[in-house]
Amino acid sequence: MAVLDHLKNVVEGEIKTDEKTRKKFSLDASLFQVPPQAVIFPKHSADVQALVKFVAHNKRDHPELSLTARSAGTDMSGGPLNESLIVSFTEHMNKLLGFEGDAAWVQPGMFYRHFEKETLKKGLLLPSYPVSRSIAAIGGLVNNNSGGEMSLRYGKTARYVEELKMVLSDGNEYTFKKLSQDELNQKRRQENFEGELYRNMYDLLEEHYDAIQAARPNVSKNSAGYALWDVWDREHFDLTQLFVGAQGTLGLMTEAKLRLVRPKEHRAMAVLFLRNWTQIPDIVNALLPLEPEGLETFDDNTLKLALRFFPEIAARVKGQNIFTLGLQFLPEALIGLRMLGLPKLVVLVQFAEDSEDAAEEKLRQTKKALNPFGVQKRFLRSEQEAEKYWVIRRESFALLRKHVNGKRTAPFVDDFVVRPEKLPIVLPEVLKILNEYDIHATLAGHAGSGNFHIIPLMDLKKKEEVAKIRPVMDKIYEVVIREGGSTTGEHNDGLVRTPYLEKMYGREITNLFAGVKNIFDPQGIFNPRKKVGGDLDYAIEHINHT
Repeated sequence: MAVLDHLKNVVEGEIKTDEKTRKKFSLDASLFQVPPQAVIFPKHSADVQALVKFVAHNKRDHPELSLTARSAGTDMSGGPLNESLIVSFTEHMNKLLGFEGDAAWVQPGMFYRHFEKETLKKGLLLPSYPVSRSIAAIGGLVNNNSGGEMSLRYGKTARYVEELKMVLSDGNEYTFKKLSQDELNQKRRQENFEGELYRNMYDLLEEHYDAIQAARPNVSKNSAGYALWDVWDREHFDLTQLFVGAQGTLGLMTEAKLRLVRPKEHRAMAVLFLRNWTQIPDIVNALLPLEPEGLETFDDNTLKLALRFFPEIAARVKGQNIFTLGLQFLPEALIGLRMLGLPKLVVLVQFAEDSEDAAEEKLRQTKKALNPFGVQKRFLRSEQEAEKYWVIRRESFALLRKHVNGKRTAPFVDDFVVRPEKLPIVLPEVLKILNEYDIHATLAGHAGSGNFHIIPLMDLKKKEEVAKIRPVMDKIYEVVIREGGSTTGEHNDGLVRTPYLEKMYGREITNLFAGVKNIFDPQGIFNPRKKVGGDLDYAIEHINHT
């Protein structure tokens, strides 16, 4: 693309078009591969602004030009993949810029593990980190509206975003935060790009207010579509809530101000070992009133994987080696003998309280709440002992990607969410569909939120295996949507789920999504085929078969 030759005069950061770089950035943690034309590594906001202005200026003559933001590349939906230009933030725009009280300003390319190290020095934490906390970056957390093991108590990332700096389609950087009605009216009176944006968004949201509010999914968490219902409540107007979870389709984030929490210091955990899935809804509903910090699950396939690669699990548990960790599992071995085999499901019920007595009281209440169910259980008061379960829960996907010979992880129905009381209906139907197509999968998730991650294992070099993807998605999402659920609680739409947004929301709401995209990005500069304009044929054509 000859026009790219001019880029070197536009930005200070590096521009790479070599095959090795293009191959690396053609992949994320999804099942797709989309080679870009070039990868740009901006050094600062001025570079980002220059890039947007460059694409806007050349878009008419080169309609294929577009920009897709990328942080750590851990996305499981194909969100940071694009045939045109990738804007990678982790190389330079990766700094913690400072604290304001219990909030922090941070750039999108900072890895969460580095961010957390700094915030914990002040006794603060961003609690919406995903399971991939060790490899994810802040840009992905914000743009996917991530959540994880603590989101049952603390909610998702959107709750913690106070301000955002965004470069929009005119190539200028703007700061967004929650506005009062008076502040909104001041913005709407501006005779410039920003004023027009606020006027158009206000008109869209106000004109369709009732339909938008009615479209809010009735689930604990949702990353499908644009969160229009969270922008305008007729008292406050907050466009940060639109950008969060938008996967960079409306602009490029350069900084975020994130509110942090002071985590409770004293933890205790109940570990439940279940013979089947049928008790999960009743157990969840019995435990939710106790306000656990997390209520997580993983299945027997995940447990078998951990046992098979036990040395790698041991290496990831702080302060342990394979021998000392093996000794720690002796109580679980005795439970296995009593159960005559591995449990079908392991449930982690974590409590975090202000004192040891309060944490201990939660365990007493848990024991009482579980009495009617007759489940095998352990109570852990040591965070070090509990850590082994968190490592199994967090590392299972990475182990699958590395070690399953002849097959690979194929996350395409990996993140549905329903209300917990719907699980007895939905889970058996989902597992039946997978069995019907002879698809083996691991299953883990956030039981307290009704949010499950199903990771099929498939040989995508075989056409007959690839041919299963569309009908399985159609059938599973039909069940999820019929029962009032969402196709994605955390992982977002990307290439894989954008085509299902109309099935989930209906045409009126998806037309509003398209209207929002047109207000912010009329030239189609930012991250095509995500949120708006999704094409399942295109997605399937770009499955990585290697």
